[in-house]
Amino acid sequence: MNRERGREHARQRANEIANAILAGFDRHYALFRYNAQQAKSRFECGDWVGIQRLARDRIAFYDKRVNEAFVRIQSEFRAKELDARVWPQVKRDYVALLADHRQPELAETFFNSVCTKILHRSYFHNDIIFVRPAVSVEYLDSDPPSYRVYYPSTSGWKSALRQLVIDIGFACPFVDVERDLGLIFEAAGAHFSDGFTAATDCQLQVLRTPFFRNKGAYVIGRLINDGELIPFALPVLQDSHGRLYIDTILFGAERIEALFNFSRAYFMVDMDVPSAYVLFLKTLMPTKPESELYTMLGLHKQGKTLFYRDLLHHLRYSTDRFIVAPGIKGLVMTVFTLPSFPYVFKVIKDKRGKDMTREFIAAQYQLVKFHDRVGRMADTWEYSGVPFPKDRLDPELVAELMDTAPSIIDDDGDALVIRHVYIERRMIPLNIYLEHASESEREHALIEYGQAIKDMVAANIFPGDMLYKNFGMTRQGRVVFYDYDEVAYITDCNFRRIPEPMTPEQEMAAEPWYTVGPNDVFPEEFETFLLGNPLIRDGFMRHHAELLDASYWQERQRRIREGMLEDVFPYPDALRFRHRLARRATQPEATPAAASVPTTAAPRTGAVAHATMESPYEH
Repeated sequence: MNRERGREHARQRANEIANAILAGFDRHYALFRYNAQQAKSRFECGDWVGIQRLARDRIAFYDKRVNEAFVRIQSEFRAKELDARVWPQVKRDYVALLADHRQPELAETFFNSVCTKILHRSYFHNDIIFVRPAVSVEYLDSDPPSYRVYYPSTSGWKSALRQLVIDIGFACPFVDVERDLGLIFEAAGAHFSDGFTAATDCQLQVLRTPFFRNKGAYVIGRLINDGELIPFALPVLQDSHGRLYIDTILFGAERIEALFNFSRAYFMVDMDVPSAYVLFLKTLMPTKPESELYTMLGLHKQGKTLFYRDLLHHLRYSTDRFIVAPGIKGLVMTVFTLPSFPYVFKVIKDKRGKDMTREFIAAQYQLVKFHDRVGRMADTWEYSGVPFPKDRLDPELVAELMDTAPSIIDDDGDALVIRHVYIERRMIPLNIYLEHASESEREHALIEYGQAIKDMVAANIFPGDMLYKNFGMTRQGRVVFYDYDEVAYITDCNFRRIPEPMTPEQEMAAEPWYTVGPNDVFPEEFETFLLGNPLIRDGFMRHHAELLDASYWQERQRRIREGMLEDVFPYPDALRFRHRLARRATQPEATPAAASVPTTAAPRTGAVAHATMESPYEH
């Protein structure tokens, strides 16, 4: 009898723990959705600084809620003292609670996060935590469904698009929505240059809620016609008078992928069933891993879970070994990669070539994580306690790790466990790319390199070490920065010109004849270590000579300090509708719709100052 009573008590305790963990997750996701709802109202108010603050704050949400759940379970149930046999029952009860849940995959990851704070690593197996998912989300959706459907063959194209815009539900007016619709038709006509015939299945499918990031809202959809799927996105911007306009239309997977690039800030989007959004997005970007899609939706812990499952799956079906990554070895990081897997693994060295602590380096990576990366700084996943099978580690890599970072490596029999590792997308180091580039490739790379620096400057980031080895070329042909140990805010730097020498002795001196403060930066010196190769120098000076002038940096510094937020668009400027309107304006036979430019209204009071490229409606 006592034994039966004890088992019943253990079952009840397991059920209570399962309910407590799920309550912690539900609180987390309710706050996550509220954050996205606030982003919409901030966008409508033109509060760009407020949107960036929401994005930064949200990154810390998850860890706070996990810690809250951990503290509750520990204090109420003395979880660390429970018999290990209780935890499989906790998991079974938790799975039962997820039967009708709208975010079961996220709730499973939350369960893992709480349990791994309580349990020893030896318990991290599928009987106790979700090594594999237990609840399918393949056909899960919300009510109403996650996307709306419009039938232009029945209602007419213009009517369908007009209703699409109305259904977004913005609380501020458009400048001229009819003009926007006309511009969309023009752009569509150019895209479908060989003509377009609507089939019987022709329809527009659009995700129910817009995606917010910085100063833009993005409507994401797909055109279905005769079985073909054509992705599209409508970026919606706001002019300086608080009126909305559609800036362009983006067609094709490549353009949509650029919006969801891993080097950009995460979107804020209100989703009842996130798996339905990810499934929709996957149809638009078939080659993009679900781990990256979840991450770009702000669900970075779910992204980490899926990435690790992908890694385990890849290891099971591959035979190559982890090796030291090609390129110049870093002073603070040991970097390795698995050739058949498109990521690199970065470990902070114990023996560092720079005088900076492990905590400082971690803080630098955290700074970038919380900042707007403007498409020019690689995002990272950060992991603790990752086991790497010994038989998959190249001996040279093992020697390198044991020599440079022995304090964070444990021998676990068949595996080496690395206590702290950063993982990011693999790129070709720019210095290696430039060595083998053709003339046209080199020209493109140098344009991209300088633009990457300028985009980071617009986000108030000074890269610090601007050597080519700290930048990478992506498969999309973009240059991205990935070495963060010397990044600083532009506003914390003191950009100076080198003073003229007063005497010949000063001019010939090996050491500076002028004082140099800890935050002083002399842009003229960039030429010495960046432009030694005449071929590189010529291309750089044609496109980015201003980066060697202190006044360029001082002017950008002034604009940032005055609260101006520069626009950095995730699509080419040439695609913006303002160019179509500019061409119309030069043609005397311009259509009446093009000529009906609204008069300018008085600027809103109290709006955050922002620098923006002219909207089509402010010429």
